[in-house]
Amino acid sequence: MATHDPVSHDDVRTSETRPADGRPVAKPANPRFSSGPCAKPPTFDLAALADAPLGRSHRAAEGKAKLLAAIERTREILGVPAEYRIGIVPASDTGAFEMAMWSMLGARPAEMVAWESFGAGWVTDVAKQLKIEHRVHTADYGEIVDMAALNYDNDVCFTWNGTTSGVRVPSGDVIPADRAGLTLCDATSAAFAVDLPWDKLDVTTYSWQKVLGGEAAHGMLILSPRAVERLESYTPPWPLPKIFRLNKGGKLIEGIFTGATINTPSMLCVEDYLLALDWAESVGGLKGLIARADANTTAVSAFVEAHDWIDFLARDPATRSNTSVCLKFTDARITDGAAFAKAIAKRLADEGVALDIGAYRDAPPGLRIWCGATVETADIEAMLPWLAWAFDTEIST
Repeated sequence: MATHDPVSHDDVRTSETRPADGRPVAKPANPRFSSGPCAKPPTFDLAALADAPLGRSHRAAEGKAKLLAAIERTREILGVPAEYRIGIVPASDTGAFEMAMWSMLGARPAEMVAWESFGAGWVTDVAKQLKIEHRVHTADYGEIVDMAALNYDNDVCFTWNGTTSGVRVPSGDVIPADRAGLTLCDATSAAFAVDLPWDKLDVTTYSWQKVLGGEAAHGMLILSPRAVERLESYTPPWPLPKIFRLNKGGKLIEGIFTGATINTPSMLCVEDYLLALDWAESVGGLKGLIARADANTTAVSAFVEAHDWIDFLARDPATRSNTSVCLKFTDARITDGAAFAKAIAKRLADEGVALDIGAYRDAPPGLRIWCGATVETADIEAMLPWLAWAFDTEIST
């Protein structure tokens, strides 16, 4: 994917440069704005994966070295403390978070926090499968739960950045350092886009397919010493499948956190993740990644402020995601919001300027534009005039 110079709104939206039907002339160099799997890094090239040890055992020295490198370089870029364990586990972020819930919950009551689809899924696990003592805290799409109102003597399960709602936790300040319970954080759309407060998080999970544009099916599980202590001192009353087992004989299986994965990983995907980490370092590490995501979101914010027919789904600017940016149409002339939003997304896809930007199926009607670090701000800026064109065209039909 080629890099390119930023394109201003004036460059693409002047009547002199538009065809008679009002279509903008400039198009994004990369129209991929999916919220997962997300756009590959701008410098991505399949040829760069040639060093992947394909056809080799992941247990062989070369495979182990690659997996350990993925763990340690993750630690370096994210700033994960040395005493925290980082493991590569199956089934993406979902597998990592469910592994943690099924292995650790039940020792204390749980505080289940949900303001979007995936958080609601974790509530289902606890209420209908694990059936442990719990309280549920919910908020509508666009809103967030009052994190200060939770009982942190209980275990707290929450999503940092709601991929389907565009709402994120503004900070970890309200999480007490002297909490008795564990905090379990689904950070799949936040890792590498937010400076996560590791001292406030005991279990953190994410997948490669989000901010770094990696491939799907592999999850990351990050454990604090307090989480390790729970694993070594508590045995849940329910049976655990092999794929969820993190301890053996009352001791943490340390190999999981040095690259000895529970099941066979894709070494091609591991190579792709290592390549994404190379790129992350090249743009300034975590600070550079955050700056890129913030610049993308700022471009969308400027567009929203300039048009009265569209708004953020997240009502409070302090809770707006800088990766999964969810928008809603507000024009009173729209009688069927779902149909209108689908028509806009289809027009943009048909023009090849924005792919996969429809709202999540369980979310309110609207658009979802991925603004994570692998997306170029120039592509966001080139796409937005097309969004205005699509709206003008659809609302007049």
